[in-house]
Amino acid sequence: MEHYLDNSATTRVCPEAAEAAMRAMTETYGNPSSTHTLGREARKLLDRSRKQVADALGCQPKELVFTSCGSESDNWAILGGAEAMKRKGKHVISSAVEHDAVRKSLDELEARGFEVTRLKPDGTGAVPARAVAEALRPDTVLVSLMLVNNETGAVTDVGAVSRAIRDAGSPALLHTDAVQAFLKVPFTPKSLGADLISVSGHKIHAPKGIGALYIRSGLRLKPYIVGGGQEEGRRAGTEAMPQIAAFGAACEIGRAGMRESIERMAECKQQIVRRLSAEIPELRCVPTAAPHILSVSLPGWRSEVLMNFLEAREVYVSKSSACKKGGRSHVLEAIGLDARSIDGAIRIGLSRFTTQEDADALCQGLIDARAALRHN
Repeated sequence: MEHYLDNSATTRVCPEAAEAAMRAMTETYGNPSSTHTLGREARKLLDRSRKQVADALGCQPKELVFTSCGSESDNWAILGGAEAMKRKGKHVISSAVEHDAVRKSLDELEARGFEVTRLKPDGTGAVPARAVAEALRPDTVLVSLMLVNNETGAVTDVGAVSRAIRDAGSPALLHTDAVQAFLKVPFTPKSLGADLISVSGHKIHAPKGIGALYIRSGLRLKPYIVGGGQEEGRRAGTEAMPQIAAFGAACEIGRAGMRESIERMAECKQQIVRRLSAEIPELRCVPTAAPHILSVSLPGWRSEVLMNFLEAREVYVSKSSACKKGGRSHVLEAIGLDARSIDGAIRIGLSRFTTQEDADALCQGLIDARAALRHN
């Protein structure tokens, strides 16, 4: 029996999203820009899907632009936001534990002459608001911090960061990569005080290939992709209607059951921690607030060996971000874990479909792996 616990990498598409995508491909298949009946029906579907996602995010539909993924949303927010503000300065604040979609966008900004301050996180991967306040300068024009860290589950108080920016009288825009937080940790653009928010479909049981960027009303960014006038002239290209319809359906379902899902995942996470801590004394666990991400380590054993042992039992986890190929986790290095702990770390990702049987299989698999490895 399969036990999928790599939901921070991607999630299984829920039936409602799959059905919505199929209908968009086989029934409402017109181009939303066409003026005939099929085109108008597709436009209605586009508008309805946008509202479903906007309602789940807590914003107005007009503030939401569909993108191809969270990485595109991050790239556009950071590169476009910095360029929009460069007349006021060229200093950007971020952290040492961001996703590569943010890190490499920051590298690009540096190549364009911007100066980037990468703040050190605390021991869980969260970035203290006071660190941002201390790093602000008169020429700071953008702050970009992940809401939920994708490797540890640490939650940064982005609302407090927003208040620190305002208290300092800074004009800086605030962007947050909320890909791992969306429908897992309660928030709205208003509660965060963010100008730009990136989200992704395949982390919430929609297909891969669809994301969105919240752009605060009144903030104008140059289009990241130019061509036609789609998305109110903000992003060219015929809209990916099957993915968009599926994203909307997944958001509607996820929003309706969000509270129950969070409670279930949090309890499952706690049960895993309790059992593993009791039966594997040397286990190291990064304590974090997000209900669905857990980073644990068995110092002295390689992550790959543990993952292979678990995979033989059809238990699937990862060792860090799925987007990172090779090398040690920059996140775990930044929070101060020693090399032995990093080399033995695995990431457990829960979802609303995670069962007690999945958690039990994971725990028993790690307990048995430890015993087998010690014996050998």
